[in-house]
Amino acid sequence: MLPDGFNARTRVHEYGGGAYALHGDTLFFSNFADQRLYRLDGGAGEPAPITPEPPARAAHRHADACPTPDGGRLVCVRERHQDGQVHNELVVVPADGAGPPVVLAAGRDFYASPRVSPDGRRLAWLEWDHPEMPWDGTELRLAELAGDRLAGDPVTVAGGPEESVFQPEWSPEGVLHLVSDRTGWWNLYRAGPGGLEALAPAEEEFGAPQWVFGMATYAFLPGGRIACIHGRGPMQRLGLLEPGGALADLDLPFTSFYPPQLRAVGDRVACVAGSPTMAPAVVVIDQDGAVQVLRSSEDRELDPGYLTVPEPIEFPTEGGRTAHALYYPPANRDAKGPDTQRPPLLVASHGGPTAGVVSELRVGYQFFTSRGIAVVDVDYGGSTGYGRAYRRRLDGRWGIVDVDDCVAAARYLVERGDVDPARLGIRGGSAGGYTTLCALTFRDDFSAGASYYGVADLAALARDTHKFESRYLDRLVGPWPEAEALYRERSPIHFTHGLSCPVILFQGLEDQVVPPAQAEMMAAALDAKRIPHAYLPFPGEQHGFRQAANIRRALEAELYFYSRMFGFDLADPVEPVPITHR
Repeated sequence: MLPDGFNARTRVHEYGGGAYALHGDTLFFSNFADQRLYRLDGGAGEPAPITPEPPARAAHRHADACPTPDGGRLVCVRERHQDGQVHNELVVVPADGAGPPVVLAAGRDFYASPRVSPDGRRLAWLEWDHPEMPWDGTELRLAELAGDRLAGDPVTVAGGPEESVFQPEWSPEGVLHLVSDRTGWWNLYRAGPGGLEALAPAEEEFGAPQWVFGMATYAFLPGGRIACIHGRGPMQRLGLLEPGGALADLDLPFTSFYPPQLRAVGDRVACVAGSPTMAPAVVVIDQDGAVQVLRSSEDRELDPGYLTVPEPIEFPTEGGRTAHALYYPPANRDAKGPDTQRPPLLVASHGGPTAGVVSELRVGYQFFTSRGIAVVDVDYGGSTGYGRAYRRRLDGRWGIVDVDDCVAAARYLVERGDVDPARLGIRGGSAGGYTTLCALTFRDDFSAGASYYGVADLAALARDTHKFESRYLDRLVGPWPEAEALYRERSPIHFTHGLSCPVILFQGLEDQVVPPAQAEMMAAALDAKRIPHAYLPFPGEQHGFRQAANIRRALEAELYFYSRMFGFDLADPVEPVPITHR
């Protein structure tokens, strides 16, 4: 729909999401280059800006726009970067760009999910303050909307410092719905005169951590039905909730609906769906479970003979607790390892750390398993998908609980006889990179590791990161700078004397979340200790690699690194990686 030179992507909170909205056949979107809102009528022609030129390029950013029912205005989140400060607020924008945005709500640290009622008279939204993250505590606010202002004082419908509210949404009849974890699980509720009514109470998650804008796990269908994504851990289901409260799951081949972006299309729903052997795709699903694939993220059919189906496992960990993971054994129809050997294992530590394992086609994992290397994707304590108590396991213990659980996963698979105890590696990106570096520095269970834009110095992260996550570590480690000694104690960069195994480091040079200095400091420390290592910086990449050539290069470089460290020959021609002190 967009002509060359435009890119629908927002940088609000740096992670973005909610970059576009539709009203009829009019598209509104945030353009990546300048972060202004644009309007495109009829899906053709040249987009026209509807927000003013900011004082500096991309200084005013917009996300999560909600058109009013008449299409005359948009309510959205605006993030202003000014004089070294970042200000978040709710604004109303004339849809034709005839006037400047007008501030509706300001003064809180963060805003999200502005939703206008079907009659255009009420506005619901989420807001919260540091040091809470949106999965810790948010408030759902409600106010009368009169043109470009709020009429009267907002009221709080739900939420607080210890209650995470997710996805406020109006039903076609004008009833406000929401997801809340007030019981310890993200469940679906309806707001009424008597308070909140639970619609499908269960020890399952009907919500997700709000890392990005525009997420949706439920959608309204005709006849009072509600389609909803739910489940525990990585294995998700799509169900239909009847007006009477019965919830029936559709018989679908999907186990993942990530990122959750469920939308109603008449009496059907559209979403992104996938499975461990099916690439994520935009699909439309009817109420009988029939699926229409609109666009797949993979442009070819992958031969199932080279794909492995992961096994959900539970395993004992420290403190008598249980942790969770998906185990991917090696699989290749053309080759198998020697009968006398067990395969190497890569322990995958996900990012966030408040994220979770996803049961979709992980081509990066299949890249390794098809070459004889097993992978275990660990949902360590602190992960999403198992209720609030499981998420809170990481409070004050980041760098401890996550490492314990990754080590426990490897030991479990060794004891079960699945993998070679002498060839255990660990890999992860961002927060997962931090877990990887901690495991390699403070423990002796692994013989190699790969860190993608990982955190090496917690204090540096606390001092030098973006607003959204600038107080994230208060809960995970301790308040900064009061807990400075603890930050140092948990930072691998200060304990490189404990490192004794090879590491490969990958880093985007435009990363604003974990700046390149973190990887550069770790590489310098490895060099000083003369430990075999490699450092691959990628110009033009931010937090998470997006360019296909760079993704491929990183995977092949990682495989090459393991081949040298674990002592096996590569069947594929791979560009060698310079390994210092090899």
